[in-house]
Amino acid sequence: MNAEDQIYQNYVNILKEELVPATGCTEPISVAYAAAKAREVLGVEPESCVIAASGNIIKNVKSVVVPNTNGLKGIEAAAAAGIVAGDASKKLEVLSGIEEQAKASIQGYIDGHPITVVPVENEIVFYIAVTVQKGNDEATVVIEHYHTNIVRVARNENVLYESVSDSDQGSELTDRGCLNVRDILDFANSVRLDDISEMIERQVACNTAVSEEGLTHDWGANIGKVLLRAYGNDVRTRARAVAAAGSDARMGGCEKPVVIVSGSGNQGMTASLPVIEYAKELRVSRDKLYRALVLSNLVTIYQKTGIGRLSAYCGVVSAGCGAGAGIAYLQGGEYEDIAHTIVNALAITSGIICDGAKPSCAAKIASAVDAGILGYHMYRNDQQFFGGDGIVTKGVDNTIHNVGILAKKGMRETDREIIDIMLKHTSKDAVAEK
Repeated sequence: MNAEDQIYQNYVNILKEELVPATGCTEPISVAYAAAKAREVLGVEPESCVIAASGNIIKNVKSVVVPNTNGLKGIEAAAAAGIVAGDASKKLEVLSGIEEQAKASIQGYIDGHPITVVPVENEIVFYIAVTVQKGNDEATVVIEHYHTNIVRVARNENVLYESVSDSDQGSELTDRGCLNVRDILDFANSVRLDDISEMIERQVACNTAVSEEGLTHDWGANIGKVLLRAYGNDVRTRARAVAAAGSDARMGGCEKPVVIVSGSGNQGMTASLPVIEYAKELRVSRDKLYRALVLSNLVTIYQKTGIGRLSAYCGVVSAGCGAGAGIAYLQGGEYEDIAHTIVNALAITSGIICDGAKPSCAAKIASAVDAGILGYHMYRNDQQFFGGDGIVTKGVDNTIHNVGILAKKGMRETDREIIDIMLKHTSKDAVAEK
């Protein structure tokens, strides 16, 4: 692939759009971003706040710790943090600069101001509308489809900004329709390192630091530590453990930034950390590692394009396949090796549900990475799943297409049931506390 080709530039742009830093789980951070922007538009600290959110947002914010809030969870905490101390100009790092005094005031704001969460029933899977009010003045900020995609800003009766796009990819993102496995591999082999090195270096540095935090301290269910203690220290176990440990820390509210993929820190860590661990074991060059990470990231993004940002289908399954592809590449794998690795892995783990961000995400990451590694070793041992085996179809791109349909359309009712179950438990927990 030539650097002058449009598809080459599209692939570079896709990576630039996707591999961005975020402090905290991205759904609560998106709520905090909208709230910080709404306060900015209002011009003063509001007396009240209403958050209208789709079920998937409620699901993904409910059980995860919001960073820099002294351990608070939930939409109310995310909105309050954005209002009290958020910096909207930092987007997904909106809560990164909060000082200790401001942390303490977030709970005070929650206690002293009404914050109302309203579930929204519409066809938009990713939807957040934050309305803040003081006296007769109010401001509203609406985000749709992905985490920083503000589509409407209003103050009182005045619409200050409104997007004309209703695409679930957003009008500002590069069209992902150019993605396919063969071209992704061609790009990984031919990309000029100067075009991608800055973002890949940042991914390696940030995600490794969060993983080390998870392995060193007590976070979540400590899945990374459990894996190493229970299964030993071989590279396959380490690859699962480093990714799981990153999630342990992040779901527990770690304040260090992560470079995300497809809008998700867990996917960003799953797509990168196992590949980095294998690169250390194999002692490959920096060039080879970076190309493997380009491959893993783009394979993950490609799968998620058909699924959407949020669904009932666990996103780390896609990232585990990406990691498997990257690991295959590090070991000299070519197109057939990589294609079969992806198909085999999808046949193993497709169907793991997403029931929100929380400590068990780390265990799902471990399973997804294991499937990616197994998918590679199956093919190296002359074993594979064939077209007609369940959702597997002849051709890797066709199988990825099937998974997209399964996740986006077939699992809609599953998603509704998951959200219903989670909201019922929330109501029961609230009654029990009273």
